[in-house]
Parts: sequence; C-alpha cells; structure tokens
Amino acid sequence: MDIILIAGLWLDGSAWDDVVPGLTSRGHRPVALTLPGQGDGASATLDDQAAAVVAAVDAAEGRPLVVGHSGASTLAWIAADARPERVAAAALVGGFPGADGEAYFGHLEPRDGVLAFPGWEPFEGPDTADLDANARRRMEAVVVDVPEAVVTGVVRLADERRYDVPVVMVCPEYSPDEARAWVASGDLPELARATHVEYVDLDSGHWPMYSRPAELADALATIADGLS
Repeated sequence: MDIILIAGLWLDGSAWDDVVPGLTSRGHRPVALTLPGQGDGASATLDDQAAAVVAAVDAAEGRPLVVGHSGASTLAWIAADARPERVAAAALVGGFPGADGEAYFGHLEPRDGVLAFPGWEPFEGPDTADLDANARRRMEAVVVDVPEAVVTGVVRLADERRYDVPVVMVCPEYSPDEARAWVASGDLPELARATHVEYVDLDSGHWPMYSRPAELADALATIADGLS
C-alpha cells in the first residue's frame, strides 16, 4: 500500500531515505513528503502544509497509511479529519495529535519569522541517547528552519469520523504503557476519543529514522501489512 511519510519539525522528505528501502522491500510504496516551507525559502502556513498532506492522500493508490513523526503527528491527524474515508490508518511516531483550536507547536519561540533548530541541548536524554556523533552530523546537515506561520498555526479539526480512523502509536523514547497512561488520563484528548488505538514499542530515541531506520521500516511495514 502507499505509505505517506511526514517528518517532524526541521526535517524534510530526505529524513526517510534510510527507511524507504525497507518499506519497498516489503512491497509497499513509500511517499516521503517535503512540505511547503521546508527548505524551499518560501513562506508557508500550517494550512499550506496540511493541504499538501491531504493532496498526497488524494493522489495515493487506494487508501494509504499516513505516518506522522513527532509534531507532524498532528498533520497526519488533520489528514484523517479531512479524509476519514480515504485514510486507512494514522501511524504516529514519537508524537501526538493536537486538538482543534490548539497551536501547532508552542514549545519553542520563533525568532525573525522562523523557528530554527535549537541544537541538541533541549533534547538531551532519552530523545537523543541513541544518536551517535555521525547521526547527529547527518541531521545537522539537513535541518531547515520552520516558518513561524507553521508553528503558530491553529489546528482545525471538524469531522468526528476521524475518531474511527485506526491509530497506531509507535513509541520510541517512551513505552507503550506510558502512552496508554497518557491517553487514559485525558492528557491526549484526541486519542482518548479514538475508537481503535494500538501501540508498538520501538527501542530508540526520538529520531528513529536516523538511529534505527531498519527497525522503523519493519514496524511501519508490519502496520501496513495488517491493513492490506
């Protein structure tokens, strides 16, 4: 099946380069998106990026698996909201969907119209424990500034049929048990209302496409196999 891949902040479609072969070898068709405003020097809004994801869903062969990493988990969920009848499932890797009316990303402050990659210090700990010096250099070489209008954009969700779209939480720097507890406590309201949520453990940090690409590809391919 088509697997639409959306990397989180500061990363474009090239983030999935080491994951794509593992998906292709399992017979799937990966589509790694580079969204508007990701390294093209153009201004872009959250709505622009959401529209690009929805367009990829519309262009897919059959009903695709939509994969959102980190903050882009919200983009995957926006696609499920916009096309609940077209999205086979949303796989959320190290991230959670924002709710209607929330800012897309409010954890860091943009400056001069962009949110630049802040370096590794804010992520030291479980997020980066498995990123060696080489993996960090590879990421540093490709990170791009995120337009302020993306990170400050307001999430808009309108179709409650999204709650019937299957969700798979791929849990890297935290465990499935931790994710279940967050859902049960109401900390993740969109997932608390979802009717079908599964959890997959992935022994990695926050960027498994760089530290554990084969394992991530296997997890995503297995999810897709279960949907085919």
